[in-house]
Amino acid sequence: MSVPLKIGILGAGQLGQMMALAAYPLGLSCLFYDRTADTPGAQVGPIVTGAFDDAAALEQFARQVDVVTYDWENVPVAAAKAVARHTRVLPGPKVLQVSQDRLYEKTLFCDLGIPTPGFHPVDRRSDLDVATARLGLPGILKTRRDGYDGKGQFVLRTAADLDTAWTALGGVALIYEAFVKFTREVSQVVTRDRAGNLAWYPLACNEHVGGILAVSRAPHIDASLSRQARRHTSALLEHFAYVGTFTVEYFVRGGRLLANEMAPRVHNSGHWSIEGAATSQFANHVRAIAGLPLGSTATLGHAGMVNFIGKMPRAKDALAIPGLGFHDYGKTARPGRKLGHATVVAATTAQRERLLKAARALQGVPAATARAKPRHP
Repeated sequence: MSVPLKIGILGAGQLGQMMALAAYPLGLSCLFYDRTADTPGAQVGPIVTGAFDDAAALEQFARQVDVVTYDWENVPVAAAKAVARHTRVLPGPKVLQVSQDRLYEKTLFCDLGIPTPGFHPVDRRSDLDVATARLGLPGILKTRRDGYDGKGQFVLRTAADLDTAWTALGGVALIYEAFVKFTREVSQVVTRDRAGNLAWYPLACNEHVGGILAVSRAPHIDASLSRQARRHTSALLEHFAYVGTFTVEYFVRGGRLLANEMAPRVHNSGHWSIEGAATSQFANHVRAIAGLPLGSTATLGHAGMVNFIGKMPRAKDALAIPGLGFHDYGKTARPGRKLGHATVVAATTAQRERLLKAARALQGVPAATARAKPRHP
């Protein structure tokens, strides 16, 4: 089998940018497709611009590449299918369709025997009454589609919140999810190649602020949780005959994992692997879709990642911290936007925590708030 020489990437955000940077040392080239050229990906590779419903532009893009992937799980399924008529798309459009709808996603978890928080579809105001009566309060009302980084969500704490939540979110398909008293959130990142070989990264432990990932630490060493994560995640990989890097976020409650959501792409909680693993999640993703052997996921120490959200620190300040890896996506700053990240790798957890504290201080985050509260109410 010949190795694809050019990879097409639907979406040219920072994940696509980092994919391309991982592809070039392997002798692979990349071509992006996005609605505008003002993107992080376009800083590092050529781009075809067009709408995601522009069949002619998508065909032009597809005919220039050997295999197509995506850096954004909300790429329209129709666009992925249109591209698939002209070239191979990995991961396939089927996983996009499921991951873009929280109800489909949660239903699949249940069908595969993967524990997940209780949920109930909400299409009418009366459905919300049924859902809260069945699952109790507090809970979270979410849009079924297009929500990310805490968007499209409303926390319901008492019955008085129901009308307010419906006013805020009603009019689109919704899902109500039961409150989970979890102790932490972890994510399992893994890459599966075309032959079904798996490259497992260690669990990462994640902290969120305002629904946005703020800090990840890896490896999170817990043999029982790792076995559960691999068992549950493997079921999803097999179901989709998945190829590429894949992530599932889990809540930890009472020593058991509850699947929160899946991401059919490289993931923010795996950014630590750029400096902290023998082969990054980005390098293994492009290896998998290009038909190349997967690389080792061995960790190089105690790693961590800090997101820079809304405000990008000065490079000179970040680079003055020994051992800090600095990544600027080249995006225009605005509140709540991921603009870059820092990675750290240390010989001990104590050293890692000192570096993470220094990284957070670059944005003026006080040490007292470094341990963020969970996303659930």
